[in-house]
Amino acid sequence: MNSANGAAVVVGVDGSEPATRAVRLAAREADRRNRPLRVVHAFIWPLLRVPVSAPAQAPPGAGLRNQAEQLVADAVAAARAERPGLRITGEIIDGEASAVLLGESPTAALVVLGDRGLGGFAALVVGSVAVQVASYADCPVLVARGAARDAGPVVVGVDGSAPSRGAVEFAAGTASSRGARLHAVHAYTHPASAGPGDMQPLVHEEDRLRDEEDLVLAESLAGLGERWPDVPVTREVVHARPVAALTAASRDAQLVVVGRRGRGELTGLLLGSVSQALLHRADCPVAVVRAAD
Repeated sequence: MNSANGAAVVVGVDGSEPATRAVRLAAREADRRNRPLRVVHAFIWPLLRVPVSAPAQAPPGAGLRNQAEQLVADAVAAARAERPGLRITGEIIDGEASAVLLGESPTAALVVLGDRGLGGFAALVVGSVAVQVASYADCPVLVARGAARDAGPVVVGVDGSAPSRGAVEFAAGTASSRGARLHAVHAYTHPASAGPGDMQPLVHEEDRLRDEEDLVLAESLAGLGERWPDVPVTREVVHARPVAALTAASRDAQLVVVGRRGRGELTGLLLGSVSQALLHRADCPVAVVRAAD
């Protein structure tokens, strides 16, 4: 995460209800992190050579540019109502949605999006905007979906890779800012060994595998208590697919955090089944964190 002084939480808006939920989530996150909030609307019409000014004799507020200005003003008002006193700015930027948000990401602390949208943000979860922004952003990306909870743990998926260690750090910092517990989940699907003609796993092999997976989780969390002494940590090692384990954990969580790439089933996270399934199935917002440089 960009830790430079003044780095803002950036939220993409398009006037849809999911975007409004994202604005409220982004305002709360900016307040917790003592960051300003930057509301951004990607204005694609000039690229398509569509007239954006109001025609002659049009009523006040007519024209695409005026509508975009009102959209941003409404989003800023919603953020201010959510967190009075928060430093908030709004801007219309000419360009396609994913390009605009990726352009914001190098100087942002966090980019927040709704899970569905209109216009440039249409079909966000399954379309190119979500894939491009979450795959290539230079900061964490938070997708507002599911239930917005102020109670429950921050859940982080751990697989032992460098990206998942970055996710652990982000999740711990988020848990600290929220006064929440961190729940680290490591799901594994190694095939258990079986003897000739025996369809059941050998007990000692399963125990050995479990010990190995416990060690992966322990190593991923090493030193966390020193860096985040105020964050209680619980651990879960489960023989299950990551999607199933993290979806189940999301049902009483404030947030689920995953690294952008990982080993095994988490490889190519945002282009594969795990991320797509979480964005469709998680019962709370999902944060995707790139590996630290």
